[in-house]
Amino acid sequence: MPHTTLPRKNYFDNIRCATIVLVLIYHVIYIFNSAGVVSNIPIQGIPALDAICYFLYPWFMCLLFVVAGISARYSLQTRSTGQFLRERVRKLIIPYFGGAFLLGWLNGWVTAHYVDMFGGHAVPGLVKYLVYTLNIGPLWFLLELFVLSMILLLIRRIDPRDRLWTLAGKAGLPLILLLFLPVWGSSFLLNLPVVVVFRNGIYGLMFLLGHYVFSHDSILAKLNKHAVLFLIIAVGLGIVEVWYFFGQNYTSDACLQHPLTNLYLWAMILAILGCAQRWLNFSNSFTKYVQKRSFALYVFHYPLLVTAAYLITTYAELPMAAVYLILLPFTFAAPVLLYEIISRIPVIRYLLLGI
Repeated sequence: MPHTTLPRKNYFDNIRCATIVLVLIYHVIYIFNSAGVVSNIPIQGIPALDAICYFLYPWFMCLLFVVAGISARYSLQTRSTGQFLRERVRKLIIPYFGGAFLLGWLNGWVTAHYVDMFGGHAVPGLVKYLVYTLNIGPLWFLLELFVLSMILLLIRRIDPRDRLWTLAGKAGLPLILLLFLPVWGSSFLLNLPVVVVFRNGIYGLMFLLGHYVFSHDSILAKLNKHAVLFLIIAVGLGIVEVWYFFGQNYTSDACLQHPLTNLYLWAMILAILGCAQRWLNFSNSFTKYVQKRSFALYVFHYPLLVTAAYLITTYAELPMAAVYLILLPFTFAAPVLLYEIISRIPVIRYLLLGI
């Protein structure tokens, strides 16, 4: 077990919720992107809005894995290994499969309207449904996080005295900054060739850095001290990132393995972890409301968004600006409404939310 008890900090919950909000905004822009990134709907929107994708994509999922690693540290303080494993299955694996089979098939159904997924052959409805469920959308995060959690348990079994965590707590600010180098190196490792969202190397490193490095109060205090400077640097690098890569595929290796991209994402993560301590360390009725529904927002939003986007662009002749203005509030409101319904249905809420 860890050597000290780390109190729960509101700003970690707020970082997680704010990042999920950014994920929703990103997906509204992404599905109509003009940057050559494959989407379920091959319709180009307003190219200038792609700048949001270039600004967010390098770091927002990395940040979620960092926070997930920190949360795993907290969780293991009050749970045995067996309890932690069972909780991971309930909160990650059950919603992964439940989300794929109950909602995720909508992603494949929409895609089939634009791509001949079966080569023109007549296919039984059940086969179509099973193929559609393979289009998992953002559910990949749940699967990736589960695998990393299992790897973490293995590491902790090898290091039962938590010496790695103790050693990581001695890192000074120069070493934390120099972690940019292994972050950059990890961008080349264990990337799947087709399913590009599974960037196993960098996401695994981020999760472990969260668990072993950023769970230390002393290290967080160093980031807090220089938070504003980090934020200025990160925003500046983000502007350069958008300018340099705009028009290119921002999910390509040429972008994601570039030193500029990795320096930018590392600076942004340090900035957010520092600034959140100053400005997001609070809790009120609104934050509690969002926190309770944040997982549902993540799991539910994409199939609802893709289906609505398909219906609007197919059956309504609207300018793209109007499409964005409709889809943006819909992408927030529809998952919340669905949560209020699903959370009251015992079996379904377990399959989709692990409740």
